Amino acid sequence: MATTTTVEQKTTEKVIGTRPIRHDGVDKVTGRAIYGADINLPKMLHVKILRSPHAHARIVSIDTKQALDIPGVKAVITGEDLPEPPSQMQNLGEGAANLRFLSDNAMARTKALYKGHAVAAVAATELYIAEEALSAIKVTWEILPAVLDTESAMAEGAPLVHDDLPQRPMEGDQAPPPNVARYFRFNIGDTQQAFEESDTVVEREFRTQMVHQGYIEPQTATALWKEDESLTIWCSSQGHFNVRDQTSNILQIPVSSIKVIPLEIGGGFGGKIGSTIYPVISLLSKKAGVPVKYSMTRAEVFEGTGPGSGTHMRVKIGAMKTGKITAVDVSLSYEAGAYPGSSVASGCQNMFSPYVIENAFIEGFDVIVNKPKTAAYRAPGTPQAAYAGESIIDEVAESIGMDPIDFRLLNVAEEDDSRVDGTKHRVIGAKETLEAIKNHPHYKSPLNGPNQGRGVAIGYWGNAGMTSSCSLIVNGDGTVNLVEGSVDIGGTRTAIAMHAAEVLGIPAEDIHPVVADTESVGMTSITAGSRTAFASGWAAYEAAQGVLKELIERAATVFETTPDQVVHEDGTFRSVSDNDKKLTFKELAGRLQRVGGPVIGQATITPRGVGTAFGADIVDVEVDPETGKVQVLRVTAAQDVGRAIHPSYVEGQIQGGVAQGIGWALNEEYVFNDEGVMQNPGFLDYRMPTSLDLPMIEAVLVEKRNPGHPYGARGVGEVPIVPVMASVANAVYRATGVRYQALPMSPGNIIAGLTQKDH
Repeated sequence: MATTTTVEQKTTEKVIGTRPIRHDGVDKVTGRAIYGADINLPKMLHVKILRSPHAHARIVSIDTKQALDIPGVKAVITGEDLPEPPSQMQNLGEGAANLRFLSDNAMARTKALYKGHAVAAVAATELYIAEEALSAIKVTWEILPAVLDTESAMAEGAPLVHDDLPQRPMEGDQAPPPNVARYFRFNIGDTQQAFEESDTVVEREFRTQMVHQGYIEPQTATALWKEDESLTIWCSSQGHFNVRDQTSNILQIPVSSIKVIPLEIGGGFGGKIGSTIYPVISLLSKKAGVPVKYSMTRAEVFEGTGPGSGTHMRVKIGAMKTGKITAVDVSLSYEAGAYPGSSVASGCQNMFSPYVIENAFIEGFDVIVNKPKTAAYRAPGTPQAAYAGESIIDEVAESIGMDPIDFRLLNVAEEDDSRVDGTKHRVIGAKETLEAIKNHPHYKSPLNGPNQGRGVAIGYWGNAGMTSSCSLIVNGDGTVNLVEGSVDIGGTRTAIAMHAAEVLGIPAEDIHPVVADTESVGMTSITAGSRTAFASGWAAYEAAQGVLKELIERAATVFETTPDQVVHEDGTFRSVSDNDKKLTFKELAGRLQRVGGPVIGQATITPRGVGTAFGADIVDVEVDPETGKVQVLRVTAAQDVGRAIHPSYVEGQIQGGVAQGIGWALNEEYVFNDEGVMQNPGFLDYRMPTSLDLPMIEAVLVEKRNPGHPYGARGVGEVPIVPVMASVANAVYRATGVRYQALPMSPGNIIAGLTQKDH
């Protein structure tokens, strides 16, 4: 169910805003689409990886001789087989990482830094032979003490995860706490004086646990290192150019020698931006001389890929009786896992971006712990911070007796207002999004029983532009081949095609989109950052403009006139001076070979007009005080989408983000024992919501056009998850009278809170 609210917009497009059937839909529902696990090549070997059983241990020795003696084993590698890369940063799209750390995470050299850290890999003719070979590899360990949360990792005298971790001073020459890789600080105004002048001040601490993106398809890839030293990789990733560049840098081989072929992807949500498996399988293929394939088990996905960060957050906020926020003081500590690179900076920047706050101190700590290296997860770093910020906002609004939406509207940011990091908002729809949920029938409807509660929250995500490339080729039958480089996760092929179709005046179905390999299309950044429909769609728009210009020139030749005397409207070319001279797009395409040959348009763009996004939720819940079960009854999620290119896919993104946020709020968490071993590495025990756990989710599309895009689009994929945990927590509070300051609010934790309240 969905509704659309148009703000300050006059709609003139014929294709944009419609709902064509997705081009890849039939292949996917019939099983013809090719995913990573579907690749099978002649002489292909199967790979298994030996992983550390310890959270922190020094590798004294590794003996692979017995494994190599097993019939059918063709290659074995350890960390010693990887070249030592330079200590330099590489941009991964959503974040950056040190190449030395990337390489060490692919295969441990001197120490294993988390349970599941790869230490050796085998390629064999059969999967069971590779598994047998793992048991024949002898590793001698020196077990070391582990740190498993930010507080213990930052404590004085804590064991060091890295003996040589580069650390920059915090302020002046002040050294950061142990195991802190990076420190961020944003400071505006005078918070101390503002707190002293406030009518109410609230300070709270919040905690969240590591959570996984929950993609259905395990990470899978195939590699073939050929005799000419060229390398081909087939993979399901969020960016095959990123795979190419990362593999090139880790293996120290020319980028021109690597070809990456993208396959369909069974979900990613940030978790498949980078991967440790590509250098490993590439070296195994080089050693064996044949293609090799590796598919992770579900346990390996949980233990050996990047989850979202666990956090410890302290938030202090001041306000006047009128509802005006006076100051915030925030300290965020995010688990980076075993290597630097949590998303704490995003948490710091985005936490209070929906509001105008004149006095703010926000600091962030990127903390190394003996857990898997974290990865992006849908608006990385921001949902956790929004959970803390919007929970305490809700508490302040209640303390002064103000409606929670009115409180937010009083403080909401608008165009030209500044965020705490000093960046000014451009044209934004935060206010309109809040008004959409305030005026929605859901907010005015009564709750129908005891132990029920309603919560609201708003969230922000900055979106990204990056680089996209596109080529268009006009066929003689009037169709157009579209070649682009953005991996399709949520129907982006169709959204990109719609940009070109709108320019050319033809149906979206007449555009045939293809996601091409790294040798067949220009550089295209990752499918992440809510950038794909925005940026790759814009590249298609520009390429179509080139095609249209050329077609007008060809029509002028046919009409025996000049291009300035030809107009194009609704897919038809017409002579200005003679209305009888006109050709449809299809008719002109059929004549191209006779009037100049093929028509091709190309474009590469790095757009800067990124439209930031806001989303706001209303959530109704019912809490069973006997069992602690929280049932989400209803959700209304409003979002400023700029212009919904394909409304069905926009609604799906919103509903999907809400579903993931509900899981994060109520059940999902990595559970570790005292030795750092994950206790729930599978979907049976890692409790993701199913259809039985989810309510009706109504998407409300607020369309306040982004002037930085030809059709007014904003990225939509990430902000839907941002406010969900807070809105659920605020609803649970109103149902129970308990404010839960730790996630997940699982049945056991709900009962513990109710018990503490009663005593």
